[in-house]
Amino acid sequence: MPRPRQPLLDRQRIVDTARAVIDAEGLTALSTRRLAAELGVQGPSLYHYFATKQDLLDAVADSVTATVDTSAFATRDWREALRRWALSYRRALRAHPNIVPHLAQGPGRRPAALAMADAVYGGLVRAGWPPARATHIGAALRYFVAGSALGSFARGFVEDPELYAAHYPHLTQAHRLAGHQRSVDEGAFALGLDALLHGLAAEYDRSVGPLEPADRAE
Repeated sequence: MPRPRQPLLDRQRIVDTARAVIDAEGLTALSTRRLAAELGVQGPSLYHYFATKQDLLDAVADSVTATVDTSAFATRDWREALRRWALSYRRALRAHPNIVPHLAQGPGRRPAALAMADAVYGGLVRAGWPPARATHIGAALRYFVAGSALGSFARGFVEDPELYAAHYPHLTQAHRLAGHQRSVDEGAFALGLDALLHGLAAEYDRSVGPLEPADRAE
């Protein structure tokens, strides 16, 4: 029989399929057998592309990180760059929340994750932040964004007014929160991000201050 014009498998198709399984059913649903069935191949053929499941999960996580926009660190004020990065990062994680626990382990050897860390750290250091503080800021924003993507505050409350009325006098309207999930969660994220950035701006003014223009610096 003639050989197919395109190979049945490639890394991108495997990553895309694995990400779809994780998105739909969670990390525990992904196995070599399940992935091979989804792809219509035999399990051992996957090992030609990914030696271990860890390698595959790293590739899936990195495919999500690769969609995060860090370009503002090269062109914008550090405050605006942090805001744009945080918003883009959250959109990426909210689109694929089931991979967040693996992604949150750190960049490891993942190229897109390392490139993101490099862009954020480099942009902050260029803005005048001391290296240690730049590391802290990147970590703090990452904690904040990842936490917001792991779940919904509003949906954590059940729609049962009697549950709260009898024992929790300050939560008598909590049963309404789930019905306003988007506005509650988006509002909480916006408030938290503003508070973080305002606090950092105040610290910057105290500890760094205005930088001398590059063309005048010695």
